[in-house]
Formats: sequence, structure tokens, C-alpha cells
Amino acid sequence: MALTLRALADERPLGLRVVAGATGLDRPIGWVHPTELTDPQAFLEGGELLLTTGLALDEAFDEAAYVRRLVEAGVAGLGFGVGLSHARVPEALVTTADEVGLPVLEVPRKTPFIAITRAVSRAVAADEYAATVRVGKAQQELTRTAVGKGGAGGVVRRLARLVDAWVVLFDSAGRVAEAAPATARAYGESLDVTGLRAGTRVVALGDDEVVLQTLHTRGTLAVGRTEPLDAPGRHIVNTAVSLLSLALEQDRAHHAALSRLRTGLLDLLVAGQEDLALDVLRTVQEVPARPWTVLALSGAKGRRNALYDRLETVAGQVFFAHHDNLLIAVADDVDRVVTAAEGVGEFHVGVADADAFATALHQAREAVAAARTTGVPLVRYADHAGRGLLGLLEPQAAQAFSAQLLAPLRAFDATGRGDLETSLRCWLEHHGHWDLAATKLGVHRHTLRNRVRKAGELLGRDLDSPGVRAELWLALQVRS
Repeated sequence: MALTLRALADERPLGLRVVAGATGLDRPIGWVHPTELTDPQAFLEGGELLLTTGLALDEAFDEAAYVRRLVEAGVAGLGFGVGLSHARVPEALVTTADEVGLPVLEVPRKTPFIAITRAVSRAVAADEYAATVRVGKAQQELTRTAVGKGGAGGVVRRLARLVDAWVVLFDSAGRVAEAAPATARAYGESLDVTGLRAGTRVVALGDDEVVLQTLHTRGTLAVGRTEPLDAPGRHIVNTAVSLLSLALEQDRAHHAALSRLRTGLLDLLVAGQEDLALDVLRTVQEVPARPWTVLALSGAKGRRNALYDRLETVAGQVFFAHHDNLLIAVADDVDRVVTAAEGVGEFHVGVADADAFATALHQAREAVAAARTTGVPLVRYADHAGRGLLGLLEPQAAQAFSAQLLAPLRAFDATGRGDLETSLRCWLEHHGHWDLAATKLGVHRHTLRNRVRKAGELLGRDLDSPGVRAELWLALQVRS
């Protein structure tokens, strides 16, 4: 930690005495600069403790203007040596220094300026050594984390602790990939890094200063804290950026290789080489049990890729691979995959079960095609195949047929004088059994007989005919 004016004044061997600007004693001292110039601004960088004996400060000199020039130069404080040209620090200088908050230390005659310079130099050297040690240890910790099992997430968490800040890692699309601590995810969602070009940018987010730094390959790292990062902290962040760039590039290469492997295994399964495919798959992950439950998921390419990445983190026996314009998944738990898909975006899903993988995949593809055609999120092949004739009809034609056939019933029901369509459906579901259908509807069987007779009259059809009943049942199924 940098030496402050207060700490320097507390070093008793130096014998320094604070005579003005006590409120600014916690300023750090960057260096010491002795000078007798009345306007040393051109030779200062800011943060210095300026030492002077006041040799040029005579009775005609404007001490107030002198003090204000030092403040404009950004000096940390003024050390005034007494016992030579001045017996004590000039009163006007002390008054003005108090007004503007510039600390003034009285240096006794017995204390040479070189002693103050040495004290500050030792402190600066100690700070630099401590900073070097801190950066070195941090680099070792980050490197061990990066090459270990922690990966990018481990590096982010370690960095947050090392620089006492919240850290967010964004992927190439600007989405939050990792965050530490967990609450930092909310900060990440408030930042838009999609337009950030290569390099570093500092932005404000509430009371925090946020350093945004692009990675060498893809993504962005955000580091936020209430106080700006010090020099060692910036070095540590730069180390993390380099390691994350390398880790993400390795992850990308590993991800691509694993994707190709999964696609190859899928091809083996389709070709009937199930035992060979399973032997290889067991070296990578758990293997779903037979019979095969296959899901075919249809959606935009970006959503399929996002779901692919999400399935990487899904626990359990799930195998997945890209296949044509679909994402194919094999899972013991269908709901786990469907839930992951719902978290990504809109998909149409087809599900099939079969002992042979090629059969299950073919059926899943038919089911997902049906899901797209009918506009429903999920279709199981068993249900799709079980619809018989209805599954073979073109949807728009079937809807038109249903609307025309059932129009008289719907018009009657709209008047509020009865519920013919529901009554007819229930009667057909119970194969014309009056008592069972009436009980299901909660009406007397004579009421049901009247409704069905009225429906027949409005439709102009003989409801005792099996063909008429089949047509009505088909129309009602389309309606549902």
C-alpha cells in the first residue's frame, strides 16, 4: 500500500509536524521532489511531496498564488524546511493551504531532505515489490485454474477474488457465459457489449467503474468495482484475458471435434452399427438405455446451436447430434430435453420409441414434420400414427370439411338453446349408448335423445348410418 502523508508524518525520527491541510493527510505519496522554484508546475507529474526551504519566498512574494499553483499541479503535499531562510512556515502560506486543503509538513532543521526522500523511496520500493509478488502469485493461481478442471468459469471466479470485483464473461454473441459472484449476472444483463470493438473501454454502471476488455478470439470480459483498478489489478486482469482467450479457443476446438464425433456416431447408429457406436459413445458419456427414445427438434439454426450448447450441461443419459436441419437427441427423460429447449426458444419436437435406432429416427422425423404442419410444439409418433385417416388429410381441407358439416349445429348452439355439438360428440364417443353418454354429460337420457334427434334434423343426416357417424366423428376430431 502506498505511503501516505499521515504515515510519513508519524515517522518520529523525521520530526515532521503537520501545520496545514490535515484533511488531506491520507493522500498517497508518489515521489519526493525538492525545488526552490516559485512555479515548478512544468516539472511535476502530480502526486509528489514537494520539498522547499522557501529560499525564493521573500516579503513581496505571493504565498497564496504559490499554493494554488501547487494544487493545480496536483502535488500530494508540501514539506517546508525551517531554520534556514525561514524560522517558521509563513502564515499566509499556512492559511491558504488550509483553505484549499493542501497538507503542509514542517521539516525541522535537523532533518535533511534526503532522509525524507529515503523514507519515501523505501516505501515505494516496498510497494513495487509487493505489487510484483501479488501479480506473480495471481498469475500462478489463474494459470493453475485455467489448465485444471476449472476452465473459463474457474478463471472468472478466481479473478473476481483476486481483484475484489464482480466479473462477467460474455460469449461472442454478447450473452452472459460466466459470472462471479452469482449476483454479477444481473450486472452483465445490464451491459451491451455487442458493438464493442477490439481493445479496452471503461464505462460507468451505477456507482461502479467497469472495465470492458475484448478477448483475443471471441467474447468480452467485464470487471466492475466501486474503486478503479490499481496497476497490479490491471496486470492481473490482462493475464486473465490472455488465459481466457486461450481457454475459449481450446474449448471451441474441443467443441467442434466433439460435434463431429457425435455426428459420426449418429451416422453409425443410422447404418445399424449400434454396438460399435455404443462402444465409442461410452468413452465420452453415459449411454441412454434401449429401447431408443429419439427426439427430433426443428428450429432456427441459431436456436439449435444454443440448445446444443445447453444440452452439454444437462445431467443424465442424453446423446445429441446435428443431423441435416434438425437436432437429434436420444434421452431416457424426454422432459429434460424439452425443458432445455423451452429455455432456448421456439422448437417443434417429434418423439418416437423403437428397438432399432434407424426406425426410431425415421419415426421421430415424421413426427416433427407433423408438428410443423399442425403448428403444435410436440408430436409423439405413436399419437400421430394412431390418428389413422385424420393424419392423412390435408389440414386446410379437413378444417373446411368440418366447418361445413358442423355449421348447422354451431349456429343452433350459438343461440343458447342447447349444446348439440358436445352432446353429439359424447354420444358418438360412447358408441350410441344412451345411458353412459347421458351420465357423462350429467343430463337425463331423454334429454340426450332429444338433442341427438334435433342434431340429425339440422344436419339432414341419418345418425343410425355407420358412414354418417364416421363422417361426423372425423369432423368433430378436426374441430378439436
